[in-house]
Amino acid sequence: MPGIWNAGSSAALNGFASRRKLAFKDMKAIILLFALCAAAPWMGLAAEVPPPPANPRFSVDYMDQSVDPGADFYQYANGAWLKKNPVPPDKTRWGAFFELQERNWYFIHRILAELEAAPPAKGPARQVRDFFHSAMDTNRLEQLGWRPLQADLQKVEDIRSPADLARVVADFQSRGISACFGVSASPDATNSGYYALYLGQGGLTLPDRDYYVSEKFAPQREAYQEHLRKLLALTGVTPEAARRDARTILELETELARASKPRAELRDPLANYHKFRVAELASDSPAAPLRAYLSAIGHKDLEEVVLRQPEFFRRLRDLLRERPLRDWQTYLRWRVVLAGAPYLHAAAEEEAFAFFGGILRGQQAQEPRWQRAARVIDGEIGEALGQLFVEKHFPPAARVRMSELISNLKAVFRERLQNLDWMSEATRARALAKFDRFTQKIGHPDHFRDYSSMAIQPDDYLGNVQRAERFEFERRLARVGQPVDRSEWHMTPQTVNAYFSPSQNEIVFPAGILQPPFFDLEMDDAVNYGAIGVVIGHEITHGYDDQGRKFDAEGNLRDWWTPDDARAFEQRAQKLVEQYAGYEALPGLNVNGRLTLGENLADVGGGSIAFEALQRALAKDPAKRVKIDGFTPEQRFFLSFAQVWRTNCRDPEMRRLVTVDPHSPGKFRGFGPHVNLPEFYASFGIQPGAPLWREPAERCRIW
Repeated sequence: MPGIWNAGSSAALNGFASRRKLAFKDMKAIILLFALCAAAPWMGLAAEVPPPPANPRFSVDYMDQSVDPGADFYQYANGAWLKKNPVPPDKTRWGAFFELQERNWYFIHRILAELEAAPPAKGPARQVRDFFHSAMDTNRLEQLGWRPLQADLQKVEDIRSPADLARVVADFQSRGISACFGVSASPDATNSGYYALYLGQGGLTLPDRDYYVSEKFAPQREAYQEHLRKLLALTGVTPEAARRDARTILELETELARASKPRAELRDPLANYHKFRVAELASDSPAAPLRAYLSAIGHKDLEEVVLRQPEFFRRLRDLLRERPLRDWQTYLRWRVVLAGAPYLHAAAEEEAFAFFGGILRGQQAQEPRWQRAARVIDGEIGEALGQLFVEKHFPPAARVRMSELISNLKAVFRERLQNLDWMSEATRARALAKFDRFTQKIGHPDHFRDYSSMAIQPDDYLGNVQRAERFEFERRLARVGQPVDRSEWHMTPQTVNAYFSPSQNEIVFPAGILQPPFFDLEMDDAVNYGAIGVVIGHEITHGYDDQGRKFDAEGNLRDWWTPDDARAFEQRAQKLVEQYAGYEALPGLNVNGRLTLGENLADVGGGSIAFEALQRALAKDPAKRVKIDGFTPEQRFFLSFAQVWRTNCRDPEMRRLVTVDPHSPGKFRGFGPHVNLPEFYASFGIQPGAPLWREPAERCRIW
């Protein structure tokens, strides 16, 4: 399940191709950032790192109190901040999550500078240092040019059959070169104690199928074809060949896009789980490519595989027959160039950034090189970096306090389950049984991942990326058929996010988010319950949202609801679909209420649960029921809730997010949940007839 916000953004705020495909630029800015240092004469890595940004904690100074809270609560809570904090040139969005993540990056910058100044002899710290060194050695990258891609390009040239094609695709996927479709090893949705092999739709370069098939993205398609031509020409092919190959690539990817399900349909776990016997699939398609592929990924004797979207693979099978092999070779050459460009010389990465960062997302400049390199390290060997981050920046007191808050929120939710007036006793008993199995993780893994078998070289940036990708690919796929490792984390400790795992029935809160404005030991309970309390409630609610509710106590995909209860849930949830579909993110561009339903349900549920938990805390200690800065605890709760979603966003990025992100834009998360809660209206004296007023019959209340 997605976390409290767009996790993809967290991992690649400056990215353009995927969570790990980042571009690099602007040597002048780098020189200004880094003083000469004897330990790194090739770059002059800073012996001194600028101080981190200030803590982005809750503040009434962010408000615009000239606005009527019943007319525009988001502007009322955040207006002054929105006015004073435009999106920085090297970002596509800017808000509370980004301010905190930026602060974490500065801590990481300090760690990296210290490692570079005094390289450790061995261990995770040495691996992090050498990875960083390879990213920062731009002289080496300029000398290499396109040479790091030659071996893979030759593999493409040597393809002579569909079986060869399958083996090359498998090899590429294992090293982070995505092609044709997606592959993963995840807990089996119907047998959650064991890992299964999943194959799903994929192979696209643009952010979503809609970019290929919708007329509203015609300008982006035209720009993409020009980008294809430019980047291919940079590799040395003739202008005519570059134009021809660009047409072929766009044609093939468009066919894959037409075969792909729309984003909202991908959210349904039942509709995207189809287990087949390999022998059955082989009989329905050319056996050699499938068998060759499974053998190449180390599973030649695999008996079963899960296809998330069988119709996509039927069309892929037909395309393999219809299109000549040379077209697939053209496509694979592009995948090699696409995946490698961010880790090569300036000409390659600048053209990649110009399209993926500039045109698709509206980003005006790239982040400093150290920061882009740090993002790559976070994506590739994130727990090695996380171990260093936790040692310096995660106080044990935070874990203790979080445990208390989670217990308080869980107590509220349990009572909600016990007393729902719309749920039958049969479904209630199963819901409570699921809740009894509910667990949580806080801060960081008890045991960090061991990367010691991976070779990290200080002069081989792309090689480091690909070896890290292969390490993770092989680690995951080796587990197919094995028991699930319940201790594993799916976010790094330094990540500003949180998540719910339906297969493991657990909520997870990395150390990165356990800081202001979300978790602040210096603030009153109202502010903390309105921020991290809502985050906790959000993740708890995910276990019972429109998709999480389809998993049982063991984390298995199973319908445990009575038909009447399921209908009652869907009728209540439909109110949120309609509410958010009415919000206009850009002129003529409305939120997709169906795509964002799960996150909107979690926001509403999280807010309601956290508010009640605050009331219980205040009842235990009435002395805390005082005004601060002129606001009651209830008012500060809703203000804090709104302020964590303060966000400015560039228009191209907003258009992309509304298309691909299951989360609603920050503006609507900053007030949309509120208007479903009667406590919000009471806290600010908002009466019927106010612009934000929703009649009780229109409000969504489930949990």
